[in-house]
Amino acid sequence: MSPQQSVKNYGSRGSRIFDVLNVILLLGLTLITVLPLLYVVAGSFAGESEIATRPFFLWPEKFVTSTYEYFFRTDTLMRALVTTVCVTAVGTVVQVMLTFTMAYPLAKRYLPGRALVLNLVIFTLVFSGGLIPTYLVVRDLGLLDTYWALILPLAVNPFYLIIVKSFFQELPQALEEAARIDGCSELGVFWRIVMPLSKPIIATFSLFYAVAIWNDYMSPLLYIDDNSKWTLQVIVRQLTGANAENALSTLDSVFFPVEGMKFAVVVIATLPILFFYPFLQKHFAKGVLIGSVKE
Repeated sequence: MSPQQSVKNYGSRGSRIFDVLNVILLLGLTLITVLPLLYVVAGSFAGESEIATRPFFLWPEKFVTSTYEYFFRTDTLMRALVTTVCVTAVGTVVQVMLTFTMAYPLAKRYLPGRALVLNLVIFTLVFSGGLIPTYLVVRDLGLLDTYWALILPLAVNPFYLIIVKSFFQELPQALEEAARIDGCSELGVFWRIVMPLSKPIIATFSLFYAVAIWNDYMSPLLYIDDNSKWTLQVIVRQLTGANAENALSTLDSVFFPVEGMKFAVVVIATLPILFFYPFLQKHFAKGVLIGSVKE
């Protein structure tokens, strides 16, 4: 097909109909995604009576901030928020470092036993120990009721590890050889040459790991019995469950706005990810694709 025919077909009636339907479909999907979020934000600023009487709204009749004021003056909620932030920050650093330090030597074809280790990594993509064996391992390691139980069991994602390994294999070997000639050790090559060149993929997988830790409620539910160590996601689960009214009454003796708190906690649990994503967006697409396709 010639370029003239391609331009002609692009402006045809069928092409225009397709574009219109495509736009309508994308707008519909956007509304399906955005409207619930807007409703949650609006509900967090609405009073209890308005939430009870209006099944759906995108703008409250009267803005109230009492729900957020209660959140930030309640020890249980603030402690859960601080715990989640700290666990996410430490966990992301630990998981990224373990993933990258394991992927770098596996990218070297001369590494003894490399094939065996890679096969074991790939094996975990298909098979896992399961919930009960994992719990028993965490218990026997003495990690129950500790924050490390929320970090170490999922410290290395095998799929991410393989992508990072492929990325390291694509880096020019001449750079590493030049660094070794200048006197760098293997560790020096990794820190001074490889890591600075890996900023896009570091940003991407830091975001992946951080989102996974931040949204994880199953691990604290299984491994944390002390409610003073609960993360924010456990609080969200408690508040949005069937016994929401009694969820925090056992921890705080004061009355709290049940319905408004459901919306406020969801907003607070969602905002950090929405805030940090734009700063990492420029690295996101490049980091997802890089290392996944061999040129």
